[in-house]
This record gives sequence, structure tokens and C-alpha cells, in this order.
Amino acid sequence: MEGDRPGVNEAAATAPQASAPRPHVRVMTTGVFDLLHPGHIAMLEAARALGDELVVVLARDASAAREKHAPITPEEHRRRMVAALKAVDQAVLGHHGDYYRIIEELRPDVFALGFDQAYDEAKVAAACAARGVPCKVVRLPHFMGDLDGTRKIIEKVAARAASQSLYP
Repeated sequence: MEGDRPGVNEAAATAPQASAPRPHVRVMTTGVFDLLHPGHIAMLEAARALGDELVVVLARDASAAREKHAPITPEEHRRRMVAALKAVDQAVLGHHGDYYRIIEELRPDVFALGFDQAYDEAKVAAACAARGVPCKVVRLPHFMGDLDGTRKIIEKVAARAASQSLYP
């Protein structure tokens, strides 16, 4: 028999083995994304670089008003703008009340927190794991720029409006 001869299966034994396919990595991040600015773009690009797919969960208007500020742009408009960005594969609105429900539904492998989001990474990881979603939680870096925050944009527009030089 062929298998009985020395050296016949030697090539198969020494051939490079095909590595197992790398698992698909879903990254999730969240935010209000009220007035899109370069800081948002940098955040989303950094989050996207952590995996194969980026899902962005946008805060509902009521949640944003309660946690940060009342959005200027309605939630569905914000969702559509974020969904149109190159780095984003999917943009969805969060649920009312239960912030972790969307995590249970979308089951990310990585949860990327913005640099200014007031959440503790270890507590978020523990809450996700308690809901059966043991994802890695990371903090994204801070982007520094002239208009890197919604408040900065609003303040600049307000100052120009007050000085009646909105369109110099």
C-alpha cells in the first residue's frame, strides 16, 4: 500500500497548514453625533480600525437630553448622517431606557468608548458579560482640533451671531 512506503506522506506532514480563518470582529461605539465634526470622524475611524465591522448606536433624543444636551438635529437625521460615513457599516438608534439591550441584540466583540464618555471600561465590560456578551471594552483616543466638539461649534456660531458676523 502507498501509505506503507516511507516518505509518501512526508510532504503532507511538512506542508504549511492553512491557518484557521480569522473570526469576524464586530466593533460597536455609541454617541449623540449631534453636529458632525472632525472629532466624530476621527473617533469613528479609530473604532473601525479595531475590527471588520463598525456598528454605531446613536443616543435617542430623550436620552441625549437627559445625559448631555438636547440635540439640535433629530435622531433619525443624525442616524442617517452617521450611516453615510465611510467608516460606518451600520448605524442604529439605541433603545429607550435600557442602554445594554442593544448590546445583547448586536453582540459586539469590541465596545469602543469615546475619550469623553463618562463610563468606566471595567464596569461596562462587567455589565456586558453579565448579559452574556463578553466583549472587550476599549477607550478611544482624543482628537485635537479647532472644532473637535459640538459645544465648540455651537459657541463659535453663537459668538459670530452675537457680533452679527455669522458670514464674514
